[in-house]
Amino acid sequence: MTLDQLRIFVAVAEREHVTRAAKALNLTQSAVSATVSTLEERHGVRLFHRVGRGIELTETGHAFLAEARGVLARADEARRMLDDAAGLKRGHLSLVASQTIAGYWLPPILERFKACYPGVTIELAISNSVQAADRVKDGSAELGFIERPLDDPALARWRVGEDRLALIGTDLPDDPDADTLRALPWLMREKGSGTRAALVSALQDRGVTLDKLNVVLTLPSNEALLSAAASGAGVTVLSTLVAGPLLAAGTIRAAAFAIAPRPFFGLRHKERYRSKAADALLEVIG
Repeated sequence: MTLDQLRIFVAVAEREHVTRAAKALNLTQSAVSATVSTLEERHGVRLFHRVGRGIELTETGHAFLAEARGVLARADEARRMLDDAAGLKRGHLSLVASQTIAGYWLPPILERFKACYPGVTIELAISNSVQAADRVKDGSAELGFIERPLDDPALARWRVGEDRLALIGTDLPDDPDADTLRALPWLMREKGSGTRAALVSALQDRGVTLDKLNVVLTLPSNEALLSAAASGAGVTVLSTLVAGPLLAAGTIRAAAFAIAPRPFFGLRHKERYRSKAADALLEVIG
């Protein structure tokens, strides 16, 4: 059993989809399928249920996923130790960030980092805040950046920046009261999203609970929310980093709906090896 086989299995297991895993790994679908089949045949187990065109982890697959992640995390720590021995002339840095951070806040920081350390490769995964914390905890990412203050005794957390949110849409009142907020057609992010958590908090400040909203769509990305809002499908709360260009163009408008600035947090495992590359990135962030 090789590390490459484990990485392929984990990619398929996390997505429960061979094609998406192959795309993420930059491999052919046949190569990914063959790797999974080889693992199953060599060890006489079923890691996935084949259900129509879909796949689902078996009980054995779930147990193996935890072990595979652990092995890969330990291998990554060993690689970071060897990379550090060569200084920052080469190395690898695995990151995970929530969508707003990964798409808008982090890219210029990574550009400055690469200008200083061109030999260090960066692998960035995008997840919602809860999933990002899980990846730092299981070791598949050395650093995480999230939009909500999650608490986990295994993780160190600190503030790295902030964001501003706005209530946006094509047709909404300037200063909606509680009854109007309940009646508006809402577009929401999925559970676990930092943007959703910030909206819930802002609504509670106005005496409005999520279960009383008229939610017409729940979407998995900021870009999907922005597109739906711009088409007139409903209203939503989004980062001004995301919505800024359409607000400036007048395609959508923002209501007078005050929301406290949302902090961005860095995450790091308290006990895992601290690489020089990660420390260097944190210095760039400041």
